[in-house]
Amino acid sequence: MRKRISTILLVMVAGGLMAAVLYLNSLMPIITGYAAKNLASAVFISGRSQEAVENLDLNFSFIRFTRNTVDMEGKTVVSRFLWGKSVAIFQEGFGCTLIRGEDADKLLNRIFPDTQRPAGNPDSIAWPVGNLITDTLAGIDREKLAETGAMLMQGDAYGGHAFAFLVMYCGIPVSEWYNAGIEPDTRLLSWSMAKSFTNALAGIMSRDKLLDVNLPSQVDAWQTDERSLITINDLLRMQSGLEWNEDYGNRSDVTLMLHCEPDFAAFVAGKKAAHPAGEFWYYSSGSTNLVSSLMRKSINNDEAYYRYAYEKLFYPLGIRNAVIETDASGTFVGSSYIYATARDYARFALLYLNDGVFDGQRILPEGWVDYSFTPVPGSRGAYGSSFWLNQSNDLKSVPRETAICRGHNGQRIFIVPEHDLAVVVLGYSPKETNDMDFDRLLGDVLAALPGNPGCP
Repeated sequence: MRKRISTILLVMVAGGLMAAVLYLNSLMPIITGYAAKNLASAVFISGRSQEAVENLDLNFSFIRFTRNTVDMEGKTVVSRFLWGKSVAIFQEGFGCTLIRGEDADKLLNRIFPDTQRPAGNPDSIAWPVGNLITDTLAGIDREKLAETGAMLMQGDAYGGHAFAFLVMYCGIPVSEWYNAGIEPDTRLLSWSMAKSFTNALAGIMSRDKLLDVNLPSQVDAWQTDERSLITINDLLRMQSGLEWNEDYGNRSDVTLMLHCEPDFAAFVAGKKAAHPAGEFWYYSSGSTNLVSSLMRKSINNDEAYYRYAYEKLFYPLGIRNAVIETDASGTFVGSSYIYATARDYARFALLYLNDGVFDGQRILPEGWVDYSFTPVPGSRGAYGSSFWLNQSNDLKSVPRETAICRGHNGQRIFIVPEHDLAVVVLGYSPKETNDMDFDRLLGDVLAALPGNPGCP
């Protein structure tokens, strides 16, 4: 009897160990893929050191145990953990891409098209198109703003680890702060703030009659079932009804998509319908990447597709050096992977503060900003079309009409129309360890500004 019990226990232990090994094996591409991709982008796009990135950005969970090799000449990063391995490669224009189901030579042979970059030196061109800033605004408590910026960089008062902080009031940057190793021209990761840029591209394509967000999205795999009713509007407003798990802490749909799949949109298109389209709100990075793929399909020419984002959105806003990375299939990762400067993110905010007009030029169609800031039923006033909202009054220090571009690990653009204000915060502020007190930060910023703007 004892022998039988021992045998059963041995089998159970062996089975448990086998299951644990199999699960750990399924995590390998996520663990090593996260390390390789984020380290590569931080080194080759942001210009940060491997040591700095490993000590901060990669210093959590299993990721901290990866062994990373950076090849500066070949512009590759290899990350290893136990028996797992991932490789990320940098290519001009395309940014950094994980090799997933694609031969490295095939990826490296891609050529990003030349774009019509604006002429002139931005340092000699007036803001907002250039970097020549003339601040003549009165009534601002400069000392208070300076104190706020200094405390934010130190990390004690507000928490987190800020890389960059910019306050734009009445359309003019009035305070900028950068942490050690970060400069005004350092391009920093957007994470999910990229979704709001995808919203802008959808608006511009609507203006150019290349996209109708209210029509069914025409995904080939959906034409014979209820998913055929899903519109681009449903995808932008996170109400597609598709099955999705946005949990970043384990093996979920979003981590599989970003770190294991060569074609993000194809992965999302394979998801089943869990709810009727337009009836259930659930945040999904997959939905935004499917929109990016539909944009590519609508333009139907890869050279024109790659040029479009730069020549129709970035360059007209004076954003000259931003990078939108692609997945291995070549589609922009519109959910997560934009690298731009703090001033570039402020320029983007200015577009929405001015109802889609920038430096006198209408970029977004009339009514698009109102559409973007209209809450989705079921979101409790927290979400519009690829923008987070404060209709739920989660942020007590700013008006309910505040809109937010919100990214993983504390990336934020706060757009406060009532005060003609935008606040950009970039850095590394993981919620599970040291979340940033954005409500206190915004309250301190507003306390330094005049009560009634009266912008010139």
